[in-house]
Amino acid sequence: MERAEILVAFDDHGILPTPQRLEIADILLEKPQHLSAEQIIDELRVRGSGVSKATVYNTLNLFAQRGLVNECIVDPERRFYDSNTCAHHHFYDVDTGQLTDIPEELVKFAELPELPAHGRVDSVQVLIKVRRESR
Repeated sequence: MERAEILVAFDDHGILPTPQRLEIADILLEKPQHLSAEQIIDELRVRGSGVSKATVYNTLNLFAQRGLVNECIVDPERRFYDSNTCAHHHFYDVDTGQLTDIPEELVKFAELPELPAHGRVDSVQVLIKVRRESR
């Protein structure tokens, strides 16, 4: 996304544009991708930014809460922020740490389990973890 598009997206999602948030969004929303907070911090450092680690984590949480990005938790220690907010699923390569999109229409369900009382389906996200075959 270009800066003007990011500003429109911020406005659409009720996010106040600060210089730090814009720096983080420039990286994360550059193209459809999955980045961890650590990867964003590394790229900020490469660009000479002084944005703090705490600010990165707080900003990513805000972006996810407001729906600007999707948070993908692949295990208790690792989460990615997905700039593609359309419904879709993921492969996670445990060996390489790579998260890859699976189009929603490629995963089929015969039926979903009965929902808890007064519940409704908000979304269904499938994470398929893969490992290299050992020989």
